Amino acid sequence: MSSAKEVTIDNFKTEVEESNIPVLVDFWAEWCGPCQQLAPRIDEISGEYEGKVKVVKVDVDENQELAGQFGIRSIPTLLIFKDGSRVDQLVGSVPSDRIREHLDEYI
Repeated sequence: MSSAKEVTIDNFKTEVEESNIPVLVDFWAEWCGPCQQLAPRIDEISGEYEGKVKVVKVDVDENQELAGQFGIRSIPTLLIFKDGSRVDQLVGSVPSDRIREHLDEYI
């Protein structure tokens, strides 16, 4: 099981937009092969950045409205939020070092 917290339309505002630290949001689905490849990297980053970045996951099948709200057309998609606003986006099964580079800009 992932160490990243699952968020839904019901708690997205509280967990992401009202967070006092940057948030990495992983939009994914159970059936998505690249999402499954990315999952261990997301877990690793969640541990490395504990206390500096909150890492959460959004299942696009269960949260279609939320995915639509952010224009998610391809998964996996990673969004970075800071101070309640979306500040960055990565699409695809990107390497850990690339995710770190993007996160480090917002810490």
